[in-house]
Amino acid sequence: MVNIEHFVFNPFQETTYLIWDTDTREAAIVDPGMSTPQEEKRLDTAIMDKNLSIKAILLTHAHVDHTFGVEYAKSQYHAPVLLHKADDFLGKQRAEQAKRFHLPIELGPLVADRFIDEGEVLSLGDNKIFALHAPGHSPGSLLFYIPAAKSLISGDVLFQGSIGRTDLPGGSYPQLIASINGKITTLPPSTIVYPGHGPSTTVGEEMRYNPYF
Repeated sequence: MVNIEHFVFNPFQETTYLIWDTDTREAAIVDPGMSTPQEEKRLDTAIMDKNLSIKAILLTHAHVDHTFGVEYAKSQYHAPVLLHKADDFLGKQRAEQAKRFHLPIELGPLVADRFIDEGEVLSLGDNKIFALHAPGHSPGSLLFYIPAAKSLISGDVLFQGSIGRTDLPGGSYPQLIASINGKITTLPPSTIVYPGHGPSTTVGEEMRYNPYF
């Protein structure tokens, strides 16, 4: 069995996810957005209380709000940071991203330990997480599909009633719509969608009510 817990962090109200296998306690952190010691403690407490072993830090993309806590999570849990190669340039530009949003913080370049791409399968115990490449919001945006939980972590590709913005470097509206139609709407309608901001939804609900498709 797979469990998913979410945390809302940083000034962008970004959602960080903790995924774990209930038998082995193997876990992954998705998009660590902690920006204060208090937020770091919230995540640490959840991990400690559940006696989890962090196996990977997964990034849906390399925008600054989804990566504030990468260095802390890596130093704390000694887990590899996994990212799509097409977003590597964004990770190297985190300082410029922070300036663009007038953030009074200093951020160094993001360094991934390994690049992952379409079709890669990650394991937590006997449960599989499938990486799906979905460019548009950013060139290297990834979706993480977890069949055992009937769930999809969508990053900033798809939100409840909306889609990700495409006006940032590397964004493309046609690509984003193609990614949604090719990778998300083909999933079972009951699939729960956990986005990078805002409430969860389902594939079926978005196909019925989302004005963008």
